[in-house]
Amino acid sequence: MNLPIALTRRTLLASTTAAAALVSAPSLATAIAMAKAGDPTPVVQTSNGPVQGLMESGSVYAFKGLRYAAPPVGMLRFRPPQPVTKWTAVVDASDFGNSAIQTPGPDALKTETHSEDCLFLNVWTNGLDLQKRPVMVWLHGGGYWEGSPDRPTYYGDHFARDGVVLVSVTHRLNVFGFAQLPESWGPDYTSSGLAGILDIVAALQWVKENATQFGGDPDNVTIFGESGGGGKVSLLLGMPPAQGLYHKAIIQSGAQLDAAPRAYAQALGGALLDDLGIKPGDVAALAAADTQAIFKAQDGAVKKVQDLAVKDGFLQDGFVPSIDGVNLPRGPFTPDATPLSINVPLIVGNNKDEMALFMVNSPGFGKQTDEDFEKAVRAVYPTKVDQIVAALRSSYPGYSPAYLLVAFSTARLFWLNSVILAERKTAQNAAPVYMYLMTHDDPAFGGALKAAHATELSYVFGTYDSIRFFVGPGPGPAQMAAQMHPAWIAFARSGNPDTGAIPHWPRYDVHTRATMIFDLESKVEDDPYSEIRRLMAND
Repeated sequence: MNLPIALTRRTLLASTTAAAALVSAPSLATAIAMAKAGDPTPVVQTSNGPVQGLMESGSVYAFKGLRYAAPPVGMLRFRPPQPVTKWTAVVDASDFGNSAIQTPGPDALKTETHSEDCLFLNVWTNGLDLQKRPVMVWLHGGGYWEGSPDRPTYYGDHFARDGVVLVSVTHRLNVFGFAQLPESWGPDYTSSGLAGILDIVAALQWVKENATQFGGDPDNVTIFGESGGGGKVSLLLGMPPAQGLYHKAIIQSGAQLDAAPRAYAQALGGALLDDLGIKPGDVAALAAADTQAIFKAQDGAVKKVQDLAVKDGFLQDGFVPSIDGVNLPRGPFTPDATPLSINVPLIVGNNKDEMALFMVNSPGFGKQTDEDFEKAVRAVYPTKVDQIVAALRSSYPGYSPAYLLVAFSTARLFWLNSVILAERKTAQNAAPVYMYLMTHDDPAFGGALKAAHATELSYVFGTYDSIRFFVGPGPGPAQMAAQMHPAWIAFARSGNPDTGAIPHWPRYDVHTRATMIFDLESKVEDDPYSEIRRLMAND
């Protein structure tokens, strides 16, 4: 019997259990009808081997920690994902697999385990039949450095109850996912700077091969993600090996126009290996290097090549995805929209006060003066300071200088990229583009966050009751979820996000710039923040 590598928090069930579960269709239907929350699911035969998950409330079948590629350890470190060793005994899929190596953020669970062996995915569905439900593949946030799909915000049971097969993916991050080794390392490492994104491609291939077994339609797959996950979606739109594995896309607060230049990425990878004392081409030494030593060497390597990052004009320096000329031939939306995904419908947008999440806890926040605000604008737009300051004050009436700084930073780092990406995608005159802005102010923490980064997530997933500390009390989150969650599902079904819960959502174009404003009472607004856009986007 050919068994997979032993995994933390999972066991192999007895072969007799597998034999009993892999039975005729009538018996399967009977087992499903009798199942209740906490019971084992029927066994599903995947392309890698049989798996068994757990039932959740509302007749949801949850399969967690499904291995979709071989452990990227030892001789496979920094290489593209490789096929998994298939198994024949039933694998327990009742718990999440390892998350990627990282420094955990504040939302990380205490039970979360981190390992280089992290190529797992999770599936929620409400039927193991042939109904061909739309499939949505979720890519978590956390930049390219941290995050995990095991956080309660991302649980897929609400999507499943509403007729979607929800898949979430764990993949390599930071140095383990995006260290581009120099040319001297040969063809096996040509795309090491994209290993973490190629992991996602492998997961999408798994979805193509296995969606039907979980009641999904492999020909109707929507990729969606927020923050770093939105960046990952942006990159996938420009990657040849991902083409045909998805059919629609949603980018939430993470529009990414370009990727790190190869010269910078290779210099960074070379600096990392120098710090580790690994000679060019010494694959054995690389395979034997200590995991934590590699992780801790990141900061020193970044500092060594800071000048190159500035020279190349690449602002998001560090171990991030880079252009390899093969799997990512160019920036996905630089200088224009990639033709590879010309026929892929897209939703793109962000939240009104993204940067509040990152700024409200900074020293001195709330004490900024008008002069501080104007100084910050002048540092970036010295010839337009008066106009931009006036436009921001007009667009955000009642905002203090501190929150005007939040609005200014949000426009620069989030909103403008969303607008530019939508413009370039729309210029193809092909698949529809839909633009949104989420403006509902979060009442938690005394309202300090306003409509901050990530506050829309539990509205999209319907999981707001799991994170009340973050979304606040009252009916507001439910009202938001009742609008955003069905729109995402409608888009996944048909490529059109219209539902009866919101006004008609027109396609985006550069003439009207129609944008759905999601709030307690949603509305469509043409060219929101138009003056800010004109002043800042054309600088």
